[in-house]
Amino acid sequence: MTPITVVEGRHLALSNLDKVLYPATGTTKGEVLHYYAATAADVMLAHLRDRPLSFLRYPDGPEGLRFFTKNPPPGTPDWVRTALVPRRDEPEARQVLVQDLPSLMWAANLVVEFHTHQWRQDTPAVADRLVFDLDPGPPASIVECCAVALWLRERLAADGLSAYGKTSGSKGLHLLVPLEPSPSDDVTAYAKALAVEAHGAQPELAVYRMTRALRPGKVFVDFSQNAAAKTTAAPYTLRAKGSPAVSAPVTWDEIEACGAPSELVFLAGDMEGRIAAHGDLLAPLNDPRRAHPLPAG
Repeated sequence: MTPITVVEGRHLALSNLDKVLYPATGTTKGEVLHYYAATAADVMLAHLRDRPLSFLRYPDGPEGLRFFTKNPPPGTPDWVRTALVPRRDEPEARQVLVQDLPSLMWAANLVVEFHTHQWRQDTPAVADRLVFDLDPGPPASIVECCAVALWLRERLAADGLSAYGKTSGSKGLHLLVPLEPSPSDDVTAYAKALAVEAHGAQPELAVYRMTRALRPGKVFVDFSQNAAAKTTAAPYTLRAKGSPAVSAPVTWDEIEACGAPSELVFLAGDMEGRIAAHGDLLAPLNDPRRAHPLPAG
């Protein structure tokens, strides 16, 4: 019988709690839900709130069927909020908003990665942050991503912008920059210009084109996730990988010191201690005082 749990007055049917989702660690669905409820919720909700979500669903674990969905899943409760999103082919398209603990737990029960736009639901296609997805081409690793991130940090600082880092929860690193609201097309153009500059400054290390043949041993500086239609893995989301890896905020000291990929791998069980020690390292992204205008031109 599926247990019914009351979360802040909402009744949730949480299913298959003993099901092992991550065989490498024996992590069950119940433990995944506990991670979101007890460890991640307080810091994660600030990064989800008011941002339409896409889900990568993996209900049978990362080795099972995986599928990406933007539309609200069938059976979405009527109390889960949704938002209109701009899509050329679907003028009335909607995506889920996770605004509170009940909606977070409802979504987590579906077994999902959480992916967000760089804009909020009341200002579609007007971004309040910029993202670089630094993706290493083997044999490069997150170590090389850190070198590119340090260059980007200094280049952004020259334009008056501050960058904050998190692991992708996979092989790479994400840099996030708080902005005064700016059209997504303008943010994408600026990010592309910096990706091209990164290649020019570190041609042996960074590439800005997606062409697979160019990427072995280098870091792809992916600027495209700033496009209004794109989404990026949210801070603190678990990823559909062999172990319950988290897209975890990291300090610049950790980025500077990284000498091996294992140094920047964080699992669900690591996060309680990290949050207790550091708080939310990405809190400045949600502080309007930290946002600066996109450079002109």
